Amino acid sequence: MKQLQGESEMTSEVLEPATQAEAEMAAAAHQRLVMALDHSKADHIDVTLDLDDATQAAPVLKLPPRALHLLAHVLRTMAARQPLMLVPQQAELTTQEAAAILNVSRPFVIKEIEEGRLKHWKVGRHRRIAFEDLLAYQAASREKSRAALDELARVSQEAGFEF
Repeated sequence: MKQLQGESEMTSEVLEPATQAEAEMAAAAHQRLVMALDHSKADHIDVTLDLDDATQAAPVLKLPPRALHLLAHVLRTMAARQPLMLVPQQAELTTQEAAAILNVSRPFVIKEIEEGRLKHWKVGRHRRIAFEDLLAYQAASREKSRAALDELARVSQEAGFEF
């Protein structure tokens, strides 16, 4: 597990892609967890931990189903051997952290800030971006790309091009 940490106090845990053995274990656990959640209407679920130490009583965790749905998502991502990053919804991101999430360069993020397309504020001389604002920016960018592709397809059809 790699930790991203910028100038802010917020840290993000990046779960590197799973090994083949971890992916197989995660896939089996995901399948069992989803089956259990699909048939449960309980307000909590007890999970018993099987420890190697037989001298201790097995601890039981009382968990809300929402936490287990999140765990199921993590397991599904591990089974697919994809990296995963957990970021608190109210997180304040540095430009480097925002760039990592968007999979772009830090200078690109700064350009988008300076062009007014990405909301931010300053802490001293450092820029900060709300995670919610970053998600809104990402959604708007995707919508703009979709609209441009739709327009290109329309113009191509009118011009008689076939794909």
